[in-house]
Parts: sequence; C-alpha cells; structure tokens
Amino acid sequence: MERYLAGDHRAFDEIFRRYGPRLFGWFRRSALSDAVSHDLVQQTFLHFHRARADFRPGAAVRPWLFAIGANVRREYFRKYQRLARERPLDDAPEPAQAPDVAGAEQRAVRRALESLPDASREVVVLHWYEGFTFAEIGDLVGASTSAVKVRAHRAYRKLRDVLGGGV
Repeated sequence: MERYLAGDHRAFDEIFRRYGPRLFGWFRRSALSDAVSHDLVQQTFLHFHRARADFRPGAAVRPWLFAIGANVRREYFRKYQRLARERPLDDAPEPAQAPDVAGAEQRAVRRALESLPDASREVVVLHWYEGFTFAEIGDLVGASTSAVKVRAHRAYRKLRDVLGGGV
C-alpha cells in the first residue's frame, strides 16, 4: 500500500489482483448476480482509490478495503430496496441466478446462506469464507463484537437446522 500511496500504479494492480477476486466472491455469496458483483468490485476500488489519502500507514489493507466494500454493498441494497418499492411488481428484475456449482452439498449450502437475513449472511461470509475475526467484522459492519457474535451464533444455528446438523 505504501508503494501505491507513493505513486506506483503497478502497486494498485497488485492490490486489485490480490483482493478483487475475494471481494467478488463476497459480493457473489451475498446472493448477487455476477454482473452486479463485478460492478460492486469496481465501485469498491474506485472508492478505495479516492480515499487513499485517508489510509493510515502501517494499517492492514484488507480490513480497510472490505470496510469500503461493505459500505458499497449496503448502499447497493438501500438503492435496490428503494427502487423495488417504487417499481410495480411487473417491472421487477428477475432474481440473480446462482452460478453452477459442483455437487448437491454446495448447492444446499448456497441455498441455506441465501435463506439467512442479509446482516447474518454478511457476518457468516466474512467470518467463514473471508477469515475475519468477530472484532474485525464488528469494525466492518459498525457493530460491537458481542452483537456480531450473536448474529453469527444465530446464523450458524439456522444453517445447522436447514442443513441437518452438518455445519
């Protein structure tokens, strides 16, 4: 990140290569289509670039980038919900198609994740798939560590119920 802040644009490419696919996966597991997920990755990196002067030297890039992504994602859902309220049902877009995944087990996990409320799914995906600690997730979503742990506990319990105890 220090190289990027010093003006080395190749460093941005390296950051994008390292974290772009992870952001895409996070957005995609949020029940978003591939196209929307790609757009949100682009928006996240645009905000990342614009806010680069706010980065604290020595801080970790990944939590900061995912915090930006969380804000972009929340804004997308706010806008989508607002448009859904304003648009008649006949004009509503089709729901995102789940990508082809190998195996019935993976499809079952995807469906179970999609059945969770958005805030719970966000915590599970950040913790399980992205490896963030509960304290880091709290910082990302603007909640206390305890609140994040409660969301995770309830989400994991629901996933166990839906999947028959395999989680």
